[in-house]
Amino acid sequence: MAAGLILAIDQGTTNTKALLVDCSGAPVFRVATPVPLVSANGGFVEQDPEHLWQSVCRVIADSDAYARQHGWTIDAVAISNQRETALAWDVQSGEAAAPAVSWQCGRGAAICDRNAQFTAEIRARTGLPLAPLISATKWAWLLENDARIRELADTDRLRLGTVDAWLIHRLTQGTVNATDLTNASRTGLLNLTTLDWDRDIAEIFRIPLRALPSLRPSSGAFGCCAAISGVERVPILAAIGDSHAAIFGHGRFSAGTVKATYGTGSSLMALTPALAPDTPSLARAIAWSIGNNVQFALEGNIAMTGSAVQWLGEFLRLPNPAPDVAALAATVPDAAGVYFVPAMVGLGAPHWDASARGAITGLSRAHTAAHLAHAALDSIAFQVADVFFAMEQAAGVPLAELRADGGATRNSALMQFQADILDRPLLRSANEELSALGAAWLAGLALGWWSSLAELESRANPTDRFAPNLAAEERDRLYRGWSQAVRAVCPGKAATV
Repeated sequence: MAAGLILAIDQGTTNTKALLVDCSGAPVFRVATPVPLVSANGGFVEQDPEHLWQSVCRVIADSDAYARQHGWTIDAVAISNQRETALAWDVQSGEAAAPAVSWQCGRGAAICDRNAQFTAEIRARTGLPLAPLISATKWAWLLENDARIRELADTDRLRLGTVDAWLIHRLTQGTVNATDLTNASRTGLLNLTTLDWDRDIAEIFRIPLRALPSLRPSSGAFGCCAAISGVERVPILAAIGDSHAAIFGHGRFSAGTVKATYGTGSSLMALTPALAPDTPSLARAIAWSIGNNVQFALEGNIAMTGSAVQWLGEFLRLPNPAPDVAALAATVPDAAGVYFVPAMVGLGAPHWDASARGAITGLSRAHTAAHLAHAALDSIAFQVADVFFAMEQAAGVPLAELRADGGATRNSALMQFQADILDRPLLRSANEELSALGAAWLAGLALGWWSSLAELESRANPTDRFAPNLAAEERDRLYRGWSQAVRAVCPGKAATV
C-alpha cells in the first residue's frame, strides 16, 4: 500500500481549496484561500487568471509544509475546478491574454441570439443548451471583441481552455496543453458521440480548433509539476470538473444515483446507464472517464443559490451577508407566503430563460426582513426541486433519494426543507469537500492505490439522513406558489406539481 499522500486542488468560484488524502481514501489536511470575483462594465463577471494561479500556489505551499512536517510525501496531484469559466493565454509567453470570463458572466447572450438557428443542432451534438453559460460563447465573445485575442489567433499563439487546462499549463510550465472530458463536455464544443471536439460547432462560434487543448480521461496522466517548489516532478494524475468530482466523491457509481452540490450556484447530476436521449430541459454530460470507460449523466445547473443568499445579505447591508441571512431566517418559522426568485442573471435548468430577472412576490405589510431571508433559503430548495423533477421525468423512472454536498448543506433546516419539498430522503455527506475528494480518488486509481470502483464504494463517507416530514397538501401548496412566482419572471416555463 502507498505510503504517501495525494494533493487534491479544488479551484472554485470564490475559494481555492486543497486536501491531502491518504491511502485509506480519507482527508488528513484541508486548507482554503479566497479568490475574488470582479464585476466589470456592462455587468460582466470576471476573474484575474493570475489570482487564480497564485491561490493555487498558496494552498500547495501550505499542503507541502504539512506533509513535510509529518514526514509524508506527495505522490500525485489531482485537480477539480469551477467549470465553464473561459481563459485565453499566449502559448509563447505563458501569460494570460485576457481576464477569465466567469461561468456566471452573461456576455455571450448576443452570440446565442445570433446563432439561435443552431440551437437544436448544438444541443443534439454537445448535450448542452445554447446559453451564455457555456464556454464557447465566452471564447467567441473574446475573439470578436478583444484585439489582442484576435492577434494571437491569427499568429497561432492563442490557447483557449477552462480552469483545469490553465492550471495544468502553469503547473507543467507550458509543456502540457490538455483538459479532461468532463470539462470539455461543458464547453459546448465536445461531441458526446465521437468524444472529440466538434469541427462544425466550433465553426459556428468561429473558434479555431488548434487553440483548444487535447482531450484526456479524468483519471490519467496530465504531465508533471515543474513550476512550484515542493511538488517538482510530482505527476498530475486527475483533472475533472468540480460537480463531476463531487458525484464521484459520493462513492455511489450506479445509474440512478442523483446528487446536488450546493455552492455559489448549484448543480444536480444523475448517472445514466448510457448517453441519454436529447432533452430540452436538461444537459447531457460526461460524469467522469477512466481509461476507455465513460460514465454519462444528466445535469441541471442553477446560477444563483448560495450567491442569492449572499446578494440578499449585501442588499440588506448585513455585516456577514450569507451567515447573517441564515441567522435572520431562523427567527421565523417560514417565509409566510413570500417567494424570492433569484433570476438576477437569468434562469438555468429546467427553464433556460436568460432574459428572466429576479422577483419577490407575496409581500404584505406584515412581512419583515426575516421572511425575505427565509424565502431566499427556500429558493435554493425550490430551484433544486425544479431540476430534480425534470430529471425524474427525463429518466422515466422514480428517483429514490437525493445525495447532497457543498457548503450550504451545513444548514440542517434547509436540508430538511429540501427533503420535504422533494418528498424524498436526502442524504447529506459528512464530508463537505467531495469535489477535492473525488478528484483525489481518481488520481488514486491512476496510482494503483485502489483497483476498482467497488473498492472505492466501500470507502464512501457516512451521511446524515433527512426524511420528508410534510403533509402532501402543504407541500403542493408551497410548490404551486413557487411555480407561480417563476411564471411571473418567465411566463410558461415554470414547473408544475
